[in-house]
Amino acid sequence: MAGLSGGAATGAATGAASRPPVPRFRRSLGARLGEVRRRDGAVARRPPLVLLVPGLAVALLAAVPLVYLVLRAADAPAGVGPLLLRPRTIEILLTTVSLGAIVAVLSTLFGLPLAWLTARTDLPGRRLWTVLAAIPLAIPSYVTAFGFIAAFGPRGLLRTTLSPLGDLALPSIYGLAGTSLVLSLAAYPYVYLAARAAILRTDPSLEEAARSLGDGPRRAFWRVTLPAIGPALGAGIMLAVLYAISDFGAVALLGLDTLSRAIYTQYRAAFDRSLAAVLALLLVALALAVAALEASARRRSVRLTLPPRRPPTIHRLGRWRWPALALAAGIVGLAAFLPVATLAFWLLRGLANDEPFRITVAAAIGTLTASSGAAIAALLVAVPVGLLAVRHPGGLTNAVGTAVAVVFALPGIVVALAVVSLTVGLPIVYQTLPVLVLAYAIRFLPEALGPLRASLARAGVRPEEAARSLGDGPLLAFWRVTLPAIRPALVAGAALVFLTTAKELPMALILGPIGFETLATRIWGAASDGFYARAAAPGLLLVLVSALGTALVLRGEQGLGGSRSLDDTDAEALR
Repeated sequence: MAGLSGGAATGAATGAASRPPVPRFRRSLGARLGEVRRRDGAVARRPPLVLLVPGLAVALLAAVPLVYLVLRAADAPAGVGPLLLRPRTIEILLTTVSLGAIVAVLSTLFGLPLAWLTARTDLPGRRLWTVLAAIPLAIPSYVTAFGFIAAFGPRGLLRTTLSPLGDLALPSIYGLAGTSLVLSLAAYPYVYLAARAAILRTDPSLEEAARSLGDGPRRAFWRVTLPAIGPALGAGIMLAVLYAISDFGAVALLGLDTLSRAIYTQYRAAFDRSLAAVLALLLVALALAVAALEASARRRSVRLTLPPRRPPTIHRLGRWRWPALALAAGIVGLAAFLPVATLAFWLLRGLANDEPFRITVAAAIGTLTASSGAAIAALLVAVPVGLLAVRHPGGLTNAVGTAVAVVFALPGIVVALAVVSLTVGLPIVYQTLPVLVLAYAIRFLPEALGPLRASLARAGVRPEEAARSLGDGPLLAFWRVTLPAIRPALVAGAALVFLTTAKELPMALILGPIGFETLATRIWGAASDGFYARAAAPGLLLVLVSALGTALVLRGEQGLGGSRSLDDTDAEALR
């Protein structure tokens, strides 16, 4: 036994001598961070305070609006039940649900055919239409609504042109029908981008196998292709519906009473804002129900998507070639060309009438200030939160991610209502620019976090560990090794936050400092007052800024390897 013990001790000593020595700085750092060996051999460490503290702070800030709304609604003098059961509340809820349902159908009818035509057919100018079909993503809904009002409204170009023929009974652009059409044209790019990305990722041999068994092109699409792209299509529809039910600018201009408009009206008109809090919780519940419905459908779906083994087969449209071109031109024309052309017309008309442009310069500076600040703040917060989520998964980091996703699902008007009510007793911060920027950054944090998390997961920790084994500290190793690898994700995330913030309206209206204007508030104010020429210049400038932001987002997504699309980022943030 003694010999055996001695041999074991000798073997252990020999093994210890044959292993390379661990650097002292590495042992002390590992002891300080609590290293744990994962199955893949990489080192997983307990969350350090430098990541844990920002993550918990973000989770706390993200949870504040929802907690406040619950407490404020519970203090309603009449109680929550009577407020929810009022006939007017039920009517507004049904209108909002109807709007979401119609937008779900119309955005699918617009987006799915465009996705198929640009991905799998010989549509004339297919590459050009691929880009043009995504342009409405850069046009805010209230700009599209303004374009339709200026073109088809009582004082619009169509009625003015046809006035010599008498008072014609033209369909009204206002109400549920007009609002549904406008919001569907503004939201269909979510469906288009999601469906097209899924179609390109689907193996065409599945469809060819169905056709070899006797199915025609139409039947093969319904039986094979549509189920394969179902999860992505459902995510796009969900984003379109959430966009519609939380929209404020378009519904306000087109006179439709939805929950978002009722919340804003109640906030502005009533001294007691308990009803506004109740309506806000109702809108939150509706948004979460839409997300839950999409998640349930996704779990029940049959995943047939396989990585494409070869380029997809391009189908010949034949005699349907020119009708398909007319369909694409009609959808893109109504969604993109009509608003921009209407803005250009009223801009020229304003120039002819010496319309001043100094207000546009001030609004442009306000937009750039708030959007740039929000993008920078979101990136500063997204980096530690992303590192926490990717490198230190667990219950605590999942709770942080859930809180961030919930605040992203909250409509902007709900977040604004909670923030303004919490800061109304603090004159130092009430309606100040830092509070507005912070609210933007927390609300749109998932848009910066989505591509960053994917990029960090691909980068891994081994390159940093190699740099640290050569003497670099943790911060220097991250700066020299990981940061260059995730730079495209940072650009895409910052551009997406900038783009969304520049178009955002209700938070700017409610939280903006006195006298502070953005292009969004200038457009909404001028259009709601009927000054179309005054709204044209800021509208065109906002479209230009949004288009540049969209180009940066798409370029950043290409830098990520083309494996993720814009809709994937938004949908993942809500799941």
